[in-house]
Amino acid sequence: MKNLHDEKEVLQEERSILTAPLQRRSFLQFAGAGAAGIALIAAGCKKDKHIDDGAGNMGGVTLDFKDDLGVLNYAYALEQLEAAFYIQVAATPYANISAPELAYFKDIQFHEIAHREFFKNALGQAAIAGLEVDFSKINFADRTSVLGTAKAFEDLGVSAYNGAGKLLKSTAYLTLAGKIVSVEARHAAYIRELISPNSFSNVEVVDAVNGLDKSRDPKAVLAIAGGFVKTKINVINL
Repeated sequence: MKNLHDEKEVLQEERSILTAPLQRRSFLQFAGAGAAGIALIAAGCKKDKHIDDGAGNMGGVTLDFKDDLGVLNYAYALEQLEAAFYIQVAATPYANISAPELAYFKDIQFHEIAHREFFKNALGQAAIAGLEVDFSKINFADRTSVLGTAKAFEDLGVSAYNGAGKLLKSTAYLTLAGKIVSVEARHAAYIRELISPNSFSNVEVVDAVNGLDKSRDPKAVLAIAGGFVKTKINVINL
């Protein structure tokens, strides 16, 4: 099982991933750097199954929340969705996109790819299979459609991490989740500014009384995200 020494190693190794200055593609070289630490911890624990149906699409994937690995797979699933979306946005920019907006979307693309690859490498054989996305509802040639979807994904991501934090037992994993959700919140604020200036603290996402971002439990998050994923996602032990 993991111990305090193991958790400190994880935090030290992931520092280059989540705190190093972003240099676009060079950022990706760090994606696997901290994964070894988490993989070592996972190896000392009861492993989750890599659930697949053999054909790749009939039985889908299962998120088993019996331990921290299930929560990490949950985050991995969401990061797969976000990465796929921003890769498409950067590859097929909408009409008349400004240079600053295109640069932003390219940067956020690399953030999300790094998050996705970090979880994939960290989980190793415990990782769920890759998800097949469905973006048929999105018009990538239209700014309003892209920004509206980006806002929905970013707000959903922040609420997902906030809602899943209480399920984590490892303080190392909780710290990692906190560092990632803060990046997602920066994305969310920027997207809201593009859509409507001074809307970054909109009451839709921030509790006006307590000044806290809202949270959603995994079932609520997956019900929303499921509209953009073809792969069936099963949830157990939640």
